[in-house]
Amino acid sequence: MESHDIEHAIEAILFVSGEPVKQARIAAVLGVDEFHVEAAANRLRDGYSFDRRGIRLVKLEDSLQLCSSPEYADFIRRALENRKPPQLSQPALEVLSIIAYFGPATKAYVEQIRGVDSAYTVGLLQERGLVEPCGRLDAPGRPVLFRTNHNFLRTFGMQSLKDLPELPQVDGAGDEKEGIQNAILELQAREAMMGSQADFDAVPIVGAQIANQTEIDFESDSTVESIDSVVEQTE
Repeated sequence: MESHDIEHAIEAILFVSGEPVKQARIAAVLGVDEFHVEAAANRLRDGYSFDRRGIRLVKLEDSLQLCSSPEYADFIRRALENRKPPQLSQPALEVLSIIAYFGPATKAYVEQIRGVDSAYTVGLLQERGLVEPCGRLDAPGRPVLFRTNHNFLRTFGMQSLKDLPELPQVDGAGDEKEGIQNAILELQAREAMMGSQADFDAVPIVGAQIANQTEIDFESDSTVESIDSVVEQTE
């Protein structure tokens, strides 16, 4: 495929998905190396940004996603009559910092560091789509482990958790608490840089799902056929 065909196919796939799609998956569908997918995605991203388009292409770890541009968030809210989500509280930032920097973590681990019950706050972060369960700890009771997700990365303007500012070396529980305070400051600074506090300004772009209200599973055969049809139309 020509480079511009790869760009067009990526744009079409991400538009239809509305969810992050792995670069390796796109490369397999298009029949090209993942290097070419990443290069094409970078060109698309730079083009959207340079032209100040209403959409952005974001990289979330090993996945790609189309989102609306944060600077047009107010227009989107008014057009769709969506209320602005409330800002994250200090307890929520504390829990989020612990899970982001030291996760996957159980609620018991979070509570051990904070010294207070954190079940409600963890549940709130789940509702906001910033953390998610990712398995169970191999310990008595098999408590649930929680981790941050792609929505967390998109909200705080990061490509991966490697973009989190490095914390000072911690050696014990007391130092860990001090490290969490630094983590909270780092997340607050990143929120300010993004122009809002966990504001979900970048709205995922959803194409086909708007029309038929169906979930798209990129591991299913039917989805592979749908993507293949998109690719054929771009050739």
